This record gives sequence, C-alpha cells and structure tokens, in this order.
Amino acid sequence: MIDGAATVPQQTKRYAAKRDAILDAAVGHFNARGIRGTSLNDVAGSVGLVTNSITYYYRRKEDLAAACYLRTLRWHQGLLDRVEPLADPQARLRAFLDAYFADLAAIGTGGQRPQVRLTDLRALPSPQSEAVFTAYNDLFRRARGLFVPEEAVPGLDRAGRSARAHLMLSIIHTARAWIDRYEPQDFGRVSARIADLLLRGLSGPGSRWAEAEPPLAEILTGPTEPFLRAATALINEEGYRGASVEKISARLSVTKGSFYHHNDNKDDLVASCFARTFDILRREQDAAEARGGSGWTRLTGCARALVRHQFSETGPLLRCAAVGALPEALRAEVPSTLARLWERLAFPIGDGIADGSIRPVDSSIAAQVVSSMIDSASDLDRWCPGVEAEAAADLLARPLFLGIFSDA
Repeated sequence: MIDGAATVPQQTKRYAAKRDAILDAAVGHFNARGIRGTSLNDVAGSVGLVTNSITYYYRRKEDLAAACYLRTLRWHQGLLDRVEPLADPQARLRAFLDAYFADLAAIGTGGQRPQVRLTDLRALPSPQSEAVFTAYNDLFRRARGLFVPEEAVPGLDRAGRSARAHLMLSIIHTARAWIDRYEPQDFGRVSARIADLLLRGLSGPGSRWAEAEPPLAEILTGPTEPFLRAATALINEEGYRGASVEKISARLSVTKGSFYHHNDNKDDLVASCFARTFDILRREQDAAEARGGSGWTRLTGCARALVRHQFSETGPLLRCAAVGALPEALRAEVPSTLARLWERLAFPIGDGIADGSIRPVDSSIAAQVVSSMIDSASDLDRWCPGVEAEAAADLLARPLFLGIFSDA
C-alpha cells in the first residue's frame, strides 16, 4: 500500500470520476442556458449516458445545479484560504484576484475543471437553494472580514463594509461574462487592472465626489409599465424561464386574463423589458453628456443616476445575468446591445483621462467594472437591508470611484 488513496475501492473511484465528468458537463450547460434552460437529458448526452443513468448520481436537475454551485463556492473558499495568511487587506485582495484570474486562465485552456458562473444563483429553487445560499453567505461574510475588516476604514459601519464586499464579489462574478474577449495568457493583466481600480479608484487630482445627486432623466411609461417592472424583477430573481405568466400576474395581484389583455405573450413582454432597460441606460448616458463637464463629472453623474434607478419607481434594471437563458429569438441581439451600451461608459472615461479629471486607467476594463457596480445595485438591499435610493450611490458607487479603502 503506497498511500491512503490505494485503499479506496475501484468502484468508488470510478463513481467519483463519472460524477466529476457529469458536473463538468453540467457547468457548460448551466453557463450557456441557465438552470431553467438546461435539462438532465442535455447533460446526459454530453457524457454519453441516458437520463436514467444521470439520476443515479443526481435525482433532479436542481440537485445537479446545487452540486455545481457548491463546488464553485468551495473553489472560492480555497482561494480565500490561500490569501488569509497575508496581514494586509490590500495584499489579500491583490493576491485573491491574481489567483482567481489565474484559475480562470487555466479553466480556459483546459488545465483545470470548469466552474459554474454564480450570476444565475438566485434561479435555484427551494429546497436546494437553502444549502447553496448558506454557503454563499459564508463566503460573503468571510470575504468581508478578509478584504474589508473593521479596522481597514475607520468609521465605516457594517452596511458600508457589506456594500464594499458586495461590490468586490459582484465585479469578479460578472467578469466571467466579458473575460473571454482577452487571451488567457493576458488574464493576469486584467487582474492587475481590476485590483488597481478597486484600490485606487478612478479620480484624478482635484476630482471630488459631488454632494448633490444628479436629476434622473425622464423615462417614458405606458399602461404596461407595471408588467414590465414585475417581469424585470422576476427575471432578475429567477431567470427568463422562472418569470412565468402566472408569477408575473401573481406579483401584480391580477389574473392571467388581465396579463393577456395588456400583453400579447411572454416573449414580447421580455423583449419589452430589455428595450426598457436599454432606454433607461441610453437616456441617462445622454443626459450626462448633455449636462456637460469633465469626464469625471459625466461618468459619476451617469453612474449615480443609474444606481438610483435601481431603487426608484422605474427600477430595477435587468441584470447582465438575465441574458443567459433567453429564447433563441432574443439570444443574438440582446447581449450585443447590452454590451454596446455598457461600453459607452468608456467614452467619458477616456475624456476624463484626457482632461485630467480621471487618472490614467484602462478605459475598456474600467467601463466593465463601473457597469458591474451599477448592475450589482439591484440586489444591494440583500446585504444592506432597508437601503434607500439616496444612500445607495454613496454606499456602492463612491467606494469604486474613490477606492474601496477611501474614508466613509
């Protein structure tokens, strides 16, 4: 006997190998189509099994999804294990990002097992969601303690620490939606630029965080507005397939007949939800440009207004994760339109670098980081219960623009 592994029965090792192969295949399907858009039959076909054979390992699709999420959360915890011995929270954050993106590069080149994206986490139903949310809450609390300990920013209360931890985790989670535009060998450069943005912010010499909030742009509404808001919230929570006509109607306390009186069908309503979010993004971006000023003024004004929209009567905005399980008719156009709109943030960043109001940064990556912050505002209240629109931008946007260790 050479080591303890030799004592494991061969059948058990075969079982573990097949289980890992099933998880690997499932991750690809869940990342491409979300939980509700994936079937056990899809996964079985990817590993050369029939569906009944999959149920020997995981009885239900939701059990398989939960196993994928728990594996990915253990991966994150392992990264935290590696950086915890470092005494300085800034050093921990840099080391964590380096390890995270190095692993993503290894995954991209096939050198490491794939990991499911956590952006669709809320689509997992009960009872499987309980264990997964408990594991994510453990990850969140540990990340908050390691990256934003109480002594890191004097005077920062628990809500402020939670908001900054949520900001950091949201940025790394949503990075998986755009990291593929870079070569895996360059992921380390991406990591360094994100760390620089988080630690130093974007402000140039003399730029300050304005006391007054910018006015919100006027948003056109119509008789279907309540359905659009309800559907948007449900899509953010449960994905496209989770936002059924029944659930949308129940949230508004109306009948299905009332739903179809105002909407032809669900797919058209979902398309209108995206069109509504696109309209809000364009209007706030255009309003910031019309107000003029430095690149810093235009960028922060637009970002703050969009964060406030998440908490206003016109909110929320559809999350980036919502594009993951769209029907075929929307799958091509919607993601490209959303990407273009978020990329527009690079223009005021570039202008700010030129006029000196924003320090030299990678404008493309900075635009993605700012968009991740705005996107994450839709569930800020989960980590900061009772947060109001007026406080949301100070809690979430200010630390990004001034640096996460900036004064409270």
